[in-house]
Parts: sequence; C-alpha cells; structure tokens
Amino acid sequence: MEIDEQRIAEPGLVVLDVAAADEDTVRAVMEGLQHTWATSGITPVWRVPGEPGVRARVYADVRRPGTAR
Repeated sequence: MEIDEQRIAEPGLVVLDVAAADEDTVRAVMEGLQHTWATSGITPVWRVPGEPGVRARVYADVRRPGTAR
C-alpha cells in the first residue's frame, strides 16, 4: 500500500500501520489513538494473503489533540 505524500507533507503528520492478531485489537488501538491525536478515525481493516493477523492504516496529526474521554 502506497503512502500519499500529501498525508505527510508537514512536520507533525504521520502514517501509522497497525498489525494485530484480530480485528477487535486493531480497532481498539485505532480508537485509543483518536483520543490522543486528531486521526482519520476507525479505518478499514484488511488481511494480507499468506500472512497472519490483520492490518489497518491510520493518519494522524500529532500537533492536534484528539477527543477527550
């Protein structure tokens, strides 16, 4: 999967690839990240054929706070 250069064009913008054994874990991580930083939210989860677990990609702006609990 390619990283869109516009998503990381400035300091403080990051792309996070998350891998875990199951979808619930990946979603829990994405939810936690959106409480810390402004993120793209809960994104689609996918599997890579022949590799264990699931993956997701999250875009975040670490300069901006997320939603407080």
